[in-house]
Amino acid sequence: MNKRTLITGGAGFIGTNYASRLLSRGEKVTIYDNLSRAGTPGNIAWLKETYGSDSFQLIEADVRSAKRLQEAVQGMDLIVHLAAQVAVTTSVIDPRTDFEINALGTFNVLEAARQADRNPVVIYSSTNKVYGDLEDVRVAEGENGYYFPDNPGGISESQLIDFHSPYGCSKGTGDQYVRDYHRIYGVPTVVLRQSCIYGPHQFGIEDQGWVAWFVIAAVTGKPITIYGDGKQVRDLLFVDDLLAAYDLAYAHIDKIAGQIYNIGGGPENTLSIWREFGPLLENELGREIPVAREDWRPGDQRVFIADIQKANRDFGWKPEIGVEEGIHKLIDWVRANQDLF
Repeated sequence: MNKRTLITGGAGFIGTNYASRLLSRGEKVTIYDNLSRAGTPGNIAWLKETYGSDSFQLIEADVRSAKRLQEAVQGMDLIVHLAAQVAVTTSVIDPRTDFEINALGTFNVLEAARQADRNPVVIYSSTNKVYGDLEDVRVAEGENGYYFPDNPGGISESQLIDFHSPYGCSKGTGDQYVRDYHRIYGVPTVVLRQSCIYGPHQFGIEDQGWVAWFVIAAVTGKPITIYGDGKQVRDLLFVDDLLAAYDLAYAHIDKIAGQIYNIGGGPENTLSIWREFGPLLENELGREIPVAREDWRPGDQRVFIADIQKANRDFGWKPEIGVEEGIHKLIDWVRANQDLF
């Protein structure tokens, strides 16, 4: 059977990459997106140019529209729910819109799936921000970055959730609704708490998508500001590895429905945001990169590293693309598409 997939937010960074992956395999794809984010019309144009203007269906609509979603999910085997308001700072300025898109939008997706004709699988793109500030986890400072002395494998799914910021609350609301719709209604769902995804077609900005933002700024000569001491550590995951997780989660849904998984680079793919990333970028570009310095931003975690062992154990997933290789691929894409920035 030729699987039919609906991707909400399918014109965004991750959605474009997943649509491309599915289309390259000849699968049927419907993209559901309101095209409000920078870069989304260009991503749609690229997909049409690459795979043909009739290769996929585009529904230009908003996840806040329950009626449009109910129509869109009919006949679908898989819903990958990526549509979201993605910036913490934006959520603080306008918490109502953040709630309506992230919490209510996810509820609308779940209700549409529950009432759909095919009982589609729902994969939810959650975030490590549901763990909050990790105030109860000990952090130590190393020469080039912070680390968890008591959690060398990272933060596992057993860590208590502690939503911090309106964004954390709205995404966390969706996270828990998605899990419970399997328990209560039998909808085959899985929650993927994603960490620091980066790659081509990512139009990163200072407040969101920092890996892509640093690369774009460095290549195009835009100013870069480092907040704090630059030793904040994150685990990075190249987008192709995330897409492999989507494929594996769908393939193993009979076993993993209703479960929650961390999907990130894990301890093997960490980088401090400037102490290590700065020299790596300078080496790739062959020149020094000037940066401005500002004070720490409220709520900025010193370190977050995801423990990803559960996903490996339950459905055989692990990252395959290392940080240096992934950043090299991203730099190549930015260089080839400088006219977009």
